[in-house]
Amino acid sequence: MRAFQVTSFDEKPALKEVDAPTPKPGQILVKIHACGLNFADLLMLKGTYQDTPDLPFISGMEIAGVVEAHGPDTTGPAVGTRVAVFGGQGGLAEFGCFDAARAVALPDSMSFRDAAAFQIAYGTSHVALDYRANLRKNETLLVLGAAGGIGLTAVEIGKLMGARVIACARGGDKLAIAKQVGADHLIDATTENIRDTVKALGGADVVYDPIGGEQWKDAFRAANPDARLLPIGFASGDVPQIPANHMLVKNLTVMGVYWGGYLKYKPEVVTDSLSQLFDWYTEGKLKPHVSHTLPLDQTADALELLRTRKSTGKIVVTM
Repeated sequence: MRAFQVTSFDEKPALKEVDAPTPKPGQILVKIHACGLNFADLLMLKGTYQDTPDLPFISGMEIAGVVEAHGPDTTGPAVGTRVAVFGGQGGLAEFGCFDAARAVALPDSMSFRDAAAFQIAYGTSHVALDYRANLRKNETLLVLGAAGGIGLTAVEIGKLMGARVIACARGGDKLAIAKQVGADHLIDATTENIRDTVKALGGADVVYDPIGGEQWKDAFRAANPDARLLPIGFASGDVPQIPANHMLVKNLTVMGVYWGGYLKYKPEVVTDSLSQLFDWYTEGKLKPHVSHTLPLDQTADALELLRTRKSTGKIVVTM
């Protein structure tokens, strides 16, 4: 089969012909139709992601496809079932073996493209805003990186949960996308002062931040007393320090969020969240935004779009 395999962190990965995998006990073999890309994929290619697999490995964290076979003594979705899987790796290939427990049957109305763009982005935002921050109706939610793969879903879910949403992104085109999914107020990070603008709008009760760096510092200062702040990632490359003295004075709470981590010690958080999200999707309340869909042999181009931030929402590679 063809697969986008990483054999060294010092060389660019490439599309290669490799042996198709055979499912082990507890696994299913999936014919992959689509793979969603995530910022974590870029970190994994450099060996800097917290869950980077041992070399060699096939990149691609989340997929959608059809169950082809079961491993020995394995129960799970029946052969022929359309599924989405967060495997953590192995997605940028024509076939993959994944833990059966991680496979989620797709609603009939959900395309493979939407399914490949769904789990990590929507799952992260929903767990962060609902389970972690307990976002309440009429609270003000500030979303940084609001046109990115997970930022856009935070705008969409926050609005669905009844919050007033301030979306911060770079440039009018990206802000227009955030406006389309429900943002009430827009901040252009290239021209506006985030701290002053948010404070003028009444401050933020919840901050959703996949960016880090100076934007986190501005958002921290614009947070209201009793606010909850959610560091989701550090796309800026700058992991800021958290001033505990300011947390104390304003009674702030900073909550780390790693969606995949719950699969290891509290999987019901993820499964309950996905159940709600799939219901919202079938009800027409969520619509994944995929700005680019590229074939497997253009995976390098797809990753470059992600690296240079030329995409909005998600990028999906199809097989």
